Amino acid sequence: MTTASMQYARLDVDDNDGRNDPPEAAPSSRSLYISHFISTWNSRGFEFGAVLFLSTIYPGTLLPMSIYALCRALAAVILSPAVGKHIDSGDRLSVIRLSILGQRLAVAASCAAFLTLLTLKEALPTTAAYVLFTALLLLACIEKMCIIMNTIAVERDWVVVITADDERLLQEMNAQMRRIDLFCKLVSPLAIALLDGLSSKIAIITTLALNSTTVIAEYFLIAWVYRRTPALSKPAACRPSETLGNGQDTSTRALFSGMLKAVLKQAELYGNSHAFLPSLSLSLLFFTVLSFSGQMITYLFATDYPRLTSIHVGILRTIATVLEISSTFITPLLISRIGVVRTGIWSLSWQCLCLTPGVATFWFGPPLSPVFTTYLFIACVILSRIGLWSFDLTAQLLVQNSTDASQRGSFSAAESSLQNFFELCTFAMTIIWSEPEQFRYPATISLAALYTAAACYARFARVERGHLLHMPLCCGPVGGYKAVRTDEEGEELQAVAS
Repeated sequence: MTTASMQYARLDVDDNDGRNDPPEAAPSSRSLYISHFISTWNSRGFEFGAVLFLSTIYPGTLLPMSIYALCRALAAVILSPAVGKHIDSGDRLSVIRLSILGQRLAVAASCAAFLTLLTLKEALPTTAAYVLFTALLLLACIEKMCIIMNTIAVERDWVVVITADDERLLQEMNAQMRRIDLFCKLVSPLAIALLDGLSSKIAIITTLALNSTTVIAEYFLIAWVYRRTPALSKPAACRPSETLGNGQDTSTRALFSGMLKAVLKQAELYGNSHAFLPSLSLSLLFFTVLSFSGQMITYLFATDYPRLTSIHVGILRTIATVLEISSTFITPLLISRIGVVRTGIWSLSWQCLCLTPGVATFWFGPPLSPVFTTYLFIACVILSRIGLWSFDLTAQLLVQNSTDASQRGSFSAAESSLQNFFELCTFAMTIIWSEPEQFRYPATISLAALYTAAACYARFARVERGHLLHMPLCCGPVGGYKAVRTDEEGEELQAVAS
């Protein structure tokens, strides 16, 4: 059994030796939480707000929003490897500060462009309108890359360093960071939706003001965390200096050659990792329109029966996020009872059970009850969010426990690139099927991607546990598993019935 496998096995073990007590918070965790809250609040609000603003500026079509989101995802696919390399090789504090400033400047400029298009669209020449929309696409790419840099650095590197190999504390910090993310996903978009319901202009100005005024607090909070945690100032590993060609050639050809080698090296690292299949399964879940993201929101706005407004969608999104937050409390309990690997199986199974009837409504829904069909579809999507975020936490824990410190940025960047590639595919689908009545086709393909993710993870679970389903263990009592050594020469551990 590999070292990574042993870590997973230990996570599946509950020997009741006192380690189940709640872990003490790391000294700098509170400031990290506040900084993460500020960053996530602004990014979630702008992400949702951009969809509303584009829907207002270009009503009745999915095309502009899909192009906007597609370019944003394409930039992440292409540039994420460079971001990962920068995270692994750069100073941790400088990396975070660069992501904060870059994201805020991009949002501020985007808000100015949105405001101009909203107020002067009819008076602007066609060329000027196209130039502003192109500027929005470029700014969206910058904002996306800064968000990726901040998220990978904090959630995949800083959290692991701060917890200092304390498995329970790592699980707790993962869950707390996800609660912050989901809370911001709940409240920030709802606030933007309410403001947009009053006036899109007020919503844009508010987004601009919040992003501009909170940057200083976040900038210095993250520096305080860095100073309070000496381990963060240490490099992840000794990195040999890298040169292009013979060390002197800085031509365009050499630069592209170096970038290509870096991408291929990261792809090899990602594919050979023990956590490849869980990460691939998580990435496949991004190939979906079955969430309260731009495509589904625009589709809901376009439905005639029921007639939904931004306030209605904000409320529905709020209900979904409440259930998502509940998953951050449910998942640690599941892991303590049935183990991290099996928790992933249960989470994906729940998603499949919820979304299958939801997608079926597009093909077999009552033709005389469009209101019932729409609300049944929305209910299925909302319920599925519990499984989605439960699996997200599970996959993140598996990745954190199988990735070397010197490779966290590269692995996570490769994963992010793959996730954004699948996300890009969803926007390509809604460009091809841009009419609201064609939404059934992207929805069906999204369900197929979910089943593919479940199959990939089932393969991982089968290899990891030696079986996929084992009813006596699944139905065993709490604490009914213990670690045993099966090989005197190795460190192999497995769960057995007590």
